[in-house]
Amino acid sequence: MLIGKVVGYVVSTRKCDNLIGNKFMIIEPVAAMKDDNRIVAVDKIGAGIGELVLVAEGSAARIGCGEEKSPIDAAIVGIVDEGQNLDLE
Repeated sequence: MLIGKVVGYVVSTRKCDNLIGNKFMIIEPVAAMKDDNRIVAVDKIGAGIGELVLVAEGSAARIGCGEEKSPIDAAIVGIVDEGQNLDLE
């Protein structure tokens, strides 16, 4: 699981049937957890741009958002209210 900031969104009008109705957000991991790239995550909890979120990846993402049979690799599973020692730059 990683912590990241929602920096944008993606609109996809054509997608797998299992993904219809899902919102897709662009996540930038906080510096301490940063990979080389941003990721796109399914958002079923209503996160907004600028919020810090918890992101599950892999099979945990599918299970976390109740979509075990969907092609989901990353999902927002929580919004961070507060955290200690988060390097946000």
